[in-house]
Amino acid sequence: MAELGPVVWPPAPLRTERLVLREPEARDRAAFVDLFASSEVRTYLGGPRPRAELEGAVPEVPGRRPGVFVVDYDGAMIGIVTLDRRDAERPGHVRPDAGEAELSYMLLPEAWGRGYALEACSAALGWFADAFPGEPVVLCTQVANDRSVRVAEKLGFTEMERFEEFDAEQWFGVWSSVPRSG
Repeated sequence: MAELGPVVWPPAPLRTERLVLREPEARDRAAFVDLFASSEVRTYLGGPRPRAELEGAVPEVPGRRPGVFVVDYDGAMIGIVTLDRRDAERPGHVRPDAGEAELSYMLLPEAWGRGYALEACSAALGWFADAFPGEPVVLCTQVANDRSVRVAEKLGFTEMERFEEFDAEQWFGVWSSVPRSG
């Protein structure tokens, strides 16, 4: 994953009606391990990683890099939202030079079904639109992950194409803060 680009990081915490998107802290380490070890969370993301491996590999302050937001509800991490540059070698691009910003998110299962993904991703996209005016954002998810496809559509992503990657059909969409004409 390439660097996000020239931006002041971390930004001030982003506050929504129910959530705070903030920089990762040491207190989030256990939740990071839970996210990546969860078979539910990782169903469409290559499967869970072994908890013992994660316990040894996850740093004291995990995810501390530009583009990683912890999704905090009532003082506790319930997930992450990330904005990274999409690797040029991967399929799915909307710019000839590739390197589009790509939105991803993972929430702990107990946070599912409450609209937190939509709320957190909306806040991250708003921040991105201010930091990188007019730049598109892409999102890729397995077609089989119908919940993620619905979130993408509710966020305003438009399906651009489908392709095979990681032995599964992928849904690839684009979002732009620039008003569409027509």
